[in-house]
Amino acid sequence: MLGPKTVLVVGTGTIGEPLLGLLCNFKAQLGIDEVLFHKRTPLLSDRSKVQDLIRRGARLVTDKDRVDGFAKMGLPVEITTDEALEAARVVVDCTPSGNAMKERWYQQYEQSTDVFIAQGSEFGFGKPYARGINDDTLKVGRDKYLQVVSCNTHNMSVLIKTFGLADVGPENLVEGRFICMRRANDISQDAGFVASPQVGAHKDQRFGTHHARDAWYLYQTMGSAYDLNLFSSAMKLNSQLMHIIQYSLKVRTPVTRDELIARLEADDRIALTYKTTANSVFSFGRDHGFCGRILNQSVIPVDTLHVSSDGTQITGYAFTPQDGNSLLSSVAAVVWGLYPETYDRIVQCLKPYFFQEV
Repeated sequence: MLGPKTVLVVGTGTIGEPLLGLLCNFKAQLGIDEVLFHKRTPLLSDRSKVQDLIRRGARLVTDKDRVDGFAKMGLPVEITTDEALEAARVVVDCTPSGNAMKERWYQQYEQSTDVFIAQGSEFGFGKPYARGINDDTLKVGRDKYLQVVSCNTHNMSVLIKTFGLADVGPENLVEGRFICMRRANDISQDAGFVASPQVGAHKDQRFGTHHARDAWYLYQTMGSAYDLNLFSSAMKLNSQLMHIIQYSLKVRTPVTRDELIARLEADDRIALTYKTTANSVFSFGRDHGFCGRILNQSVIPVDTLHVSSDGTQITGYAFTPQDGNSLLSSVAAVVWGLYPETYDRIVQCLKPYFFQEV
């Protein structure tokens, strides 16, 4: 019989698979009774992954018309999609179809489910969320749908908070400009690689790309005073390793480089590094992270941090820990749905994967 603290993860891709690993490995510490995962298509190429998730304690869910297909592959399905949605206290959609799933499925189960969570691509799914940025805005019973923002938006948002807002507030940030140099695709993906650097269009008149737009909406959840002046550009690099953000923040209150480094050292959302290449930072995550993931929101190479002589212009580079930062926010959102009063204390069980230095 399903326990009362049941979590359903929809999708087993680059976010869903490691999220299931985190939830299974830390199930007891996170206070979760059952971990379910929905997979729609029975593929022999995915059988090993599904078998291992089952071995680790997750239970397979699929649509009624797909049960026989999984059974023929030797993967018995005990729970159908309808039954899983009825049982789940928290649903995490890790597919690029969160908004469509909301219309088709999730709205029917709002009474039995505490919170539905989608990922960064699903703009408009619900309240934007990033752990450590807008936790104070979460309202039990009111925030039924959350959108965990993208990995680059996480990185930008923590840079804005730590460097731009600090202890002063939104009025301290004059402007924030960002260039997102994105890896072409994940090492687990076969499609989408580019042969050479590829520049992106500025499709948003005010914000440039969706990264700045999403960061603006994230901060807007904190009130109209957070009408931040943000702009982003994006390009793809012919790499599968890490995204990198080049940031330039103008602030009103002068600051020194030493003061900024002290802030970074005190912030567990940010890791410092003296490495300067994506492969060396990525390699650290592979060897020391959870399933290869660094769970910090940003990794800042110290030597790239520059402050103008008058202390008002802050410039540098930051590595984005890919899906690691959105994974942590996803886990935090899951636990908030189950234990809203104590969730941040509970997720400290993952602290070994928040690094002070990479």
